[in-house]
Amino acid sequence: MPLLTVEGLEARHGLLRAVRGVDLALDEGETLALVGANGAGKTTLLRTIAGAHRASAGRIGFDSADITALPAHRRVPLGIALVPEGRQLFTGMTVEENLLVAAGRGRPGRWTMATVLDAFPQLRPKFKARAGDLSGGQQQATAIARALMTNPRLLLLDEVSLGLSPVAVDQLYVSLQTLLGGGATVVLVEQDLGRALRVASRVVCLLEGRVTYAGAARETTRERVMEAYFGMTGGR
Repeated sequence: MPLLTVEGLEARHGLLRAVRGVDLALDEGETLALVGANGAGKTTLLRTIAGAHRASAGRIGFDSADITALPAHRRVPLGIALVPEGRQLFTGMTVEENLLVAAGRGRPGRWTMATVLDAFPQLRPKFKARAGDLSGGQQQATAIARALMTNPRLLLLDEVSLGLSPVAVDQLYVSLQTLLGGGATVVLVEQDLGRALRVASRVVCLLEGRVTYAGAARETTRERVMEAYFGMTGGR
């Protein structure tokens, strides 16, 4: 039984259909890379799964329960956490305070202050620093660590490497490998296709809100994804 099922999902921004008839299924322990051009609907899809954006049609199932109409704050205790594009930290609060806010909203589990800092050691010297004073890489690490403090069963990561230096991205992916190696279930939006293919078990490409390609990462070539990315194929 899949942990996450998405069936015929649609989501709108006013009259614009940002997500159109998307079907997905994700087993526990899988990493799904979600790729596509800007405006393809990736962020809206993640936000709809997390409950931060309302579905206009279709169904979202989580651990066999229908959560389509459930608000975001009630999905967090079930085990769904979103790391949004742009991080959206409490910039006037310290790293510690950002993590503590999340700790009271989730589930019991392996992720505590100590284990999160073990996974993201770059945060130890910045633990008492204001989030707004951190570098971009440190802010992204804080955003992921904050999500982990809820002990999610499903982690939704939106644009992990966007706007970061290559060194910061490398450091983040070292930490992510720890999560993935520990059996985390992840949906990852990533513009760097090479990284996405290396860490994911499956790849889904969106174009104008529709799935244009879905396949196992080990069987997926850059050329095949680029065809789907630019709408050069007729099917999935």
